[in-house]
Amino acid sequence: MTRILHVLDHSLPLHSGYTFRTRAILTAQQALGLEVRGITGLRHGAGGPAVETVDGFTFHRTPGAASGPAGLKEWREIGALADAIVALAQEWRPDVLHAHSPALDGLAAVRAGKKLGIPVVYEIRAFWEDAAVGNLTTQEGSVKYRLTRQLENMAVAGADAVMTICQGLKDDLVSRGVAESKIGIMPNGVDLTMFGKPAARDAALAQELGMGDGPVIGFIGSFYDYEGLDDLIAAMPMLVERHPGARLLMVGGGPMGDALKTQAEASPVADAIRFTGRVPHSEVERYYALTDVMAYPRKKSRLTDLVTPLKPLEAMAQMKLVAASDVGGHRELMTHGDTGVLFTPDDPAACAAALADLIDRRSEWGVIRARGRAHVQNNHDWHRNAERYQSVYQVLLGPEINSRTCAAA
Repeated sequence: MTRILHVLDHSLPLHSGYTFRTRAILTAQQALGLEVRGITGLRHGAGGPAVETVDGFTFHRTPGAASGPAGLKEWREIGALADAIVALAQEWRPDVLHAHSPALDGLAAVRAGKKLGIPVVYEIRAFWEDAAVGNLTTQEGSVKYRLTRQLENMAVAGADAVMTICQGLKDDLVSRGVAESKIGIMPNGVDLTMFGKPAARDAALAQELGMGDGPVIGFIGSFYDYEGLDDLIAAMPMLVERHPGARLLMVGGGPMGDALKTQAEASPVADAIRFTGRVPHSEVERYYALTDVMAYPRKKSRLTDLVTPLKPLEAMAQMKLVAASDVGGHRELMTHGDTGVLFTPDDPAACAAALADLIDRRSEWGVIRARGRAHVQNNHDWHRNAERYQSVYQVLLGPEINSRTCAAA
């Protein structure tokens, strides 16, 4: 049985979009007959044992800590993770190292792969220099930005194969001079086994939150600046003018949380906006069930143009209508007027008009929902898409993996 060691920034039991994508990958690969494990770097930061089993998957932790000035500290992190991979390989002997961004993981895997003589796949989920700009922790063109970008280029150059989550990231790498033939795409996906029949609307929860008779616009996720939630709140007075019963349900939290609450309190329709704070992952479906339209008003930036988010796919899988800003990452996931609606980014009036127009099309909701679900099922089902990894591994391992497959059969 072929063994794949996934090299990760962090993992379960932490909950994030990153860890949920990892869990989906491991689940799908295990179903395909691969033996999988994960190893995390020093940034996992969740405590716990050196070897941890979560949801049936084994994760190994990198011991120790790294210190020093910027640049040196990151280099020490790479070294610690590389050493941990090599040490684990003496015991478990993986056939492929499959590293996931950030570049620290990719570079650690490249270093370990050379020592071990095994191939490395480096998968980019986002360019972390652009994510840092989106999170307001650096500026485009800063020293930190350029250093992170250079580390990314080094990881890509050292890997035997590269995967990205979308066409936007692949195109950017090609523009940097990376051979197109070296890059594959593994699109964001949904584990449809986790999304059966959508949960019924919880009338008691709706009453507790003051949702009224709707329609309810929802956002469930992290409150980062690039998500454009300030534009969504600014759109609410215009939406309520056309649909007086409209409500906005904001589930989650993050760096922009306090500013968004202050903005909402000052809104002329403050009583139509509700914040729940973060809710347990097991409760999320109850809040999805209260909504009619899920809104994703991301601001236009390199990050949002190049990276496809996961949340709109989950919403479509939950049979929810989706309205999203017209940025590159959203255009890869949906077709305007078919599986959802797109509106001009950074424009509250355009957001309000798109939401109001969609609400006016109530007679078409069932058809739009069905098309959204079918789109996810046909193009973003993890259990189907995970087979793309198989072809990459087969090329890297050659006759070795093919002989194992025949022996296993």
